[in-house]
Amino acid sequence: MEHLVEHMRTSFHSVHEPTCGVCGKHCRSFESLREHLIGPLPKQECRDIFAYRGCKFCLKVLDSPNARRVHQERCQFSGLNAGLIGRFANLGIRDNLGSIGRGPQVVALACKMVGGGSDGSLDLCARVCIIDEQENIIFHSYVKPPIPVTNYRYETTGIRPEYLRDAMPMRQVQRKIQDFLCNGEPMWKIRPRGGKARILVGHGLDHDLESLQIEYRTEMIRDTAKYPPLMKTSKLSNSLKYLTHAYLGYEIQNGIQDPYEDCVAVMRLYMRMRSQAHRIEDYPLASDPQNRNNFASWRQSELERMNPEQMLEISRSDYYCWCLDSYSA
Repeated sequence: MEHLVEHMRTSFHSVHEPTCGVCGKHCRSFESLREHLIGPLPKQECRDIFAYRGCKFCLKVLDSPNARRVHQERCQFSGLNAGLIGRFANLGIRDNLGSIGRGPQVVALACKMVGGGSDGSLDLCARVCIIDEQENIIFHSYVKPPIPVTNYRYETTGIRPEYLRDAMPMRQVQRKIQDFLCNGEPMWKIRPRGGKARILVGHGLDHDLESLQIEYRTEMIRDTAKYPPLMKTSKLSNSLKYLTHAYLGYEIQNGIQDPYEDCVAVMRLYMRMRSQAHRIEDYPLASDPQNRNNFASWRQSELERMNPEQMLEISRSDYYCWCLDSYSA
């Protein structure tokens, strides 16, 4: 029991973790759950049941093979039409930032980089796209970098010199996006709940925001590259290409890449994570002051008298689960 208490003290198990639908094991990430179910050394009973009635995308276990078939057809997204992506490649400026309502919203952002510097290795934002929850384009523009481009990386970006010749200057793009995200609130007043600022979804947003020279509050960022349930068991980030294939069921970033396609993928991943039905808790984070003494050392004797279910009841997550956004919306 002493070892179990210490494990619970450091593991931060909670209702928000991915959980095996067969044995109830709590896993740190969906990758860990995937290995538990269908990895090289899966738990035999769980593997057999999952093979019979488990969804390979969301990893839920359904009541029957027929229920699994119906569910999996809904769970798998279809990729974007290649012709549609081709038309977006030639899309000029589309700016609906000023026409969007003032209320809190979720938006996804993605950029495509060209190369600067003597060897072309310096990432410069040359194209940016923002979409809403319904996958409609709010803003799209080619961006004129502040320094000369030395490598257009055409094989993956599809960007030609003439696309940037009359493009919107980077400073103008920065100001437009910053104002749109803050939604009329000063940066210092932005708060995670009850404010007007928008939730920003993306993959590797640190890099994108740095290239746009935009600062934004961490509490309002939802990054699929840093979200613990979507990371590798080694706690490293998965690529967006892998996450889209594994959890949405289609391929992206083949050949010339489009920021709209990336926006759609991260928004779909976010919506899937947000839609998870977890038990509502008044204070869901281990960092909440109300949970400070849940596993305090002075409670050791009391904790050792608890069974695992009772300890799980008071254990809290050490990360912000995106399902909480649906309660605060």
